[in-house]
Amino acid sequence: MDLLQALALGIVQGLTEFIPVSSSGHLVVLPWLLGWPEPSVAFDATLHLGTLLALLVYFWSDIWSILGAWLAGWRHRNWSAPAGRLGWLIILATIPAVVAGVVLEEQFTVLFGSPGFVGAALVLTGCILVLSERFGSRLWGLEKLGAGSAVVIGVAQAVAITPGISRSGATIATGLAFGLSRTAAARFSFLLGMPIIAGAGLSQLVSLLRHGGGAGVGAATLAVGFLAAAVSGYLCISFLLAYLRRGSLYIFAAYCGLAGVLTVVLWFVTGGKGLG
Repeated sequence: MDLLQALALGIVQGLTEFIPVSSSGHLVVLPWLLGWPEPSVAFDATLHLGTLLALLVYFWSDIWSILGAWLAGWRHRNWSAPAGRLGWLIILATIPAVVAGVVLEEQFTVLFGSPGFVGAALVLTGCILVLSERFGSRLWGLEKLGAGSAVVIGVAQAVAITPGISRSGATIATGLAFGLSRTAAARFSFLLGMPIIAGAGLSQLVSLLRHGGGAGVGAATLAVGFLAAAVSGYLCISFLLAYLRRGSLYIFAAYCGLAGVLTVVLWFVTGGKGLG
């Protein structure tokens, strides 16, 4: 992988991790389509850590507020403070994805080798976004989010481990289904993404240490991918939260539908070989 490819994939990761169009799907389809080498474990881990840095920087004050209130809740056995309560909701909603990742890791891994399947999953993501816009009431802030609803959002995040199903799209859509406003649903989605993205990056690093997946990956390549993912991710978070104050998810649904259909068509036309 050369530096230009690392830059492109880093930008794609940063943009699509937070915009509801599936980062994993794009990182499967783009190298396949262009005939680029498949990203190594080391590079994948680096991209995840880049987007994690974007989240940590953007939500730094929120993180401290949540941690402080949650720890204070342990001291006083009282988590009535909104930030402390939000900390518990994030923990509850993280559990389904952790369980799914551990139990179904091999099944999910197989799907990353099938761009045709990813294309179909992108179409499904588009349908999910359309349904959430059509039927979501979009009335409430995070103070109205209950434990049961948070767990269901967590289940949606677990399903989105499937490449082509957008993690942010699935969690935002489920939040809308429970009556959250677009910005509240997106905010919870981003906060919820931190432990999962951190876990994905650390899991890949462990795999790298065990199996030597970093062979042939230069420090410059990793640095370019990391910085590209971090900077584009930060800008994307800012953009999406501002956009969702007024805009709908329909534009992202249309993109997912079109990208998915084109991917499936190219998969059949090229016999799975791509254009590279």
